Amino acid sequence: MTPENTQRPGVRETKRRQTRLALIGAALRLADTHGADRVTVDAISADAGVSPRTFFNYFATRDDALVGDPLEGCPNPGEELRAVPADRSVPDALLEVFTPGLARIEEDRDLWLLRMRVFEKNPQLLPLLAAAGMTAEQEMADAIGQRTGTGPDSAYPAVVAAAAGAALRVALCRWAAPDNTASFLDHFREAVGVLAAGLSHPPSEKAQS
Repeated sequence: MTPENTQRPGVRETKRRQTRLALIGAALRLADTHGADRVTVDAISADAGVSPRTFFNYFATRDDALVGDPLEGCPNPGEELRAVPADRSVPDALLEVFTPGLARIEEDRDLWLLRMRVFEKNPQLLPLLAAAGMTAEQEMADAIGQRTGTGPDSAYPAVVAAAAGAALRVALCRWAAPDNTASFLDHFREAVGVLAAGLSHPPSEKAQS
């Protein structure tokens, strides 16, 4: 195999990600302007500069494009969590596995702000988003259970996965605020710190400074 051929899979994957992101971006822009219910596959395809046939290579429906995860291509946090050494604390492991995705979101800030605005204006999409979130949360709980050796009867993996998801959502909302100056990772690190410290008492102002 020549060096050129060795590089081709990476080039193909990059092109696929670019096309997928173009379709997601087009779907969100059109939904933001016209409302999600008025967006068509043909309009999304035309805006992204591809054919409807190409659209269906990536998404089964229009709503799948609207809810599609722009983080495809980033390491899967659940899979990565299994590889973190067992002597690392769970909060430290969560920070490690989520950092690449948070960095990608930071780079694509405008797209994510648009995504959040579309969901806010089109609440009919929220059940689809919630379903995707539940799937990701279950994958994370399975990984936490395997990593910590906790059995299926333990509430620990599910609680930690749900708490991690809540920390992500809080960090995302704070990061998206108009007056925000901190990075997404900084907000997530603070939220995970709250979980790690326990919930009996709120952190003191002195401890936060």
